[in-house]
Amino acid sequence: MANRTVKDAHSIKGTNPQYLVEKIIRTRIYECRYWKEECFALTAALLVDKAMELKYIGGVFGGNIKPLPFLCLLLKMLQIQPEKDIVVEFIKNEDFKYVRALGATYMRLTGTSVDCYKYLEPLYYDYRKLKRMDRNGAFHVVHMDEYIDELLREERICDIILPRVQKRYVLEETNVLEPRVSAVEEDIEEGESEEEEEIVKEVKKAPSPERKVHKEKPRRSPSPHRRRSSPNRRRDSHRHHSPSKRRSRSRDRADKRHRSPERRYKEDDRHKHSSKKSRHDRDDDRHRDRHSERDRHHRDKGDKEHRRHRDEKKGRGREEKSSKSSSTTDQEIKEANEMRARLGLPPLKP
Repeated sequence: MANRTVKDAHSIKGTNPQYLVEKIIRTRIYECRYWKEECFALTAALLVDKAMELKYIGGVFGGNIKPLPFLCLLLKMLQIQPEKDIVVEFIKNEDFKYVRALGATYMRLTGTSVDCYKYLEPLYYDYRKLKRMDRNGAFHVVHMDEYIDELLREERICDIILPRVQKRYVLEETNVLEPRVSAVEEDIEEGESEEEEEIVKEVKKAPSPERKVHKEKPRRSPSPHRRRSSPNRRRDSHRHHSPSKRRSRSRDRADKRHRSPERRYKEDDRHKHSSKKSRHDRDDDRHRDRHSERDRHHRDKGDKEHRRHRDEKKGRGREEKSSKSSSTTDQEIKEANEMRARLGLPPLKP
């Protein structure tokens, strides 16, 4: 008798309200000590006092499936089926957060889709912490807004299968619910409006912009070393260069002078076979070829003189070596004759 639903209770989702809890868990609740001692003969008025004593939320825990007081009171509400106004007062209670969580869970089980969104979505702005016990008996911290989000989105909570509800966008398309405006979006819009007002005020306070006069930069006086291009510029340029640049140019000239004939002929062929040259370029090529022939003639002449000087140096070296060797042999013969004269021997012939 104590576990039966009240006679004037309405069926929910086409069945007995207590059948929303699975039979195995429901029988465990009927057998637990809290149900027998604390939930016996409870009414809607006395149920509030028991809900205020809750310290945590949860379903069942342990290997032998022990129900928690939160789940026992939830089943008691399904059994006595309190009026909707009492459940709404549970949800609007701001002093006791576990009373609010109990009323929100009952509304999710028994209310329509419109009632669920209407009464549970305002609880998204409640950020208080709740203690929740899992099946292993360990406690976890969860916020009220997270718990409400699980009620509206998950399929199971506190080991109870939740009934299906319609999607919010479907109710919005049928004009049953108005589009939900998040508090974050409202804050963003307020911040943007304030920024726009501040910008308008700053623009009004700012003075009218004056025309800026651009000062012309003083032109640099031409340096004495900068001269206009002239045909004699290359000849006069070495006068204004540093000694290091002169040395580098002299090295470049020496490298050009001592190029191999193969490299020189390749460069000449490259210049000869270049396609579509202008008349000015061809004149430059002829001028360059004349200079190259003149350089070749001077280089050949220089090579001959270099070989002649080298041969002369070799001849002088041989003469010096022969003179040194003859002087050493004469001295040796002289010493030997002195020794032979002391010994009474005839002298050697040179």
